[in-house]
Amino acid sequence: MGYIKGEERTQSILFPETIDDYIGEDNSVRVIEEYVEQLDMRQLDFKKASCCSTGRPPYNLKDLLKLYLYGYLNRVRSSRRLEHEATRNIEVIWLLKKLKPDFKTIADFRKDNKKALKMVFREFSKLCDQ
Repeated sequence: MGYIKGEERTQSILFPETIDDYIGEDNSVRVIEEYVEQLDMRQLDFKKASCCSTGRPPYNLKDLLKLYLYGYLNRVRSSRRLEHEATRNIEVIWLLKKLKPDFKTIADFRKDNKKALKMVFREFSKLCDQ
């Protein structure tokens, strides 16, 4: 009796046409998406909640918050680890719409918004408990 064999790596396959097809309707990243999209970042006192008219445009704070909430739920705390997840994890790729912030951007977001992040995490935990 032989072993179970995997697919041949050179075999052509047809993937789903969109990334959305990979994410189930009951996946937690959909909850994160809906929750963060309803937040008012200025009211929560996030730093740099409004864009400057000059220079390179920043990442949307909501996208960085989604990444942090994903890390919070999945016990991924390191900025470098979150950067790595944004390039390899299909859930994070879907959540960030293929954005790939570097670890310094992620770390600065955490450093600049400690108070606001603590408040959001507390409210998000309450929502998850319900």
